[in-house]
Amino acid sequence: MKAHIDDGRCRGHGVCTTVCPDVFAMTDDGYAEAIVDEVPAGLEDRAREAAEACPENAVILDQ
Repeated sequence: MKAHIDDGRCRGHGVCTTVCPDVFAMTDDGYAEAIVDEVPAGLEDRAREAAEACPENAVILDQ
């Protein structure tokens, strides 16, 4: 699974980084970014939780 952030939607709430800090982090500009190319198998459920929790629906997960 791959994860990325839709830059046009992200408003910097940081929910994804709280739910799954091993996959998402905040940039110096205050917006989220995916910090891994592939989500490790053991973190896929957490990445899905982060996507569902994002108030802007900015977290995109691709199988």
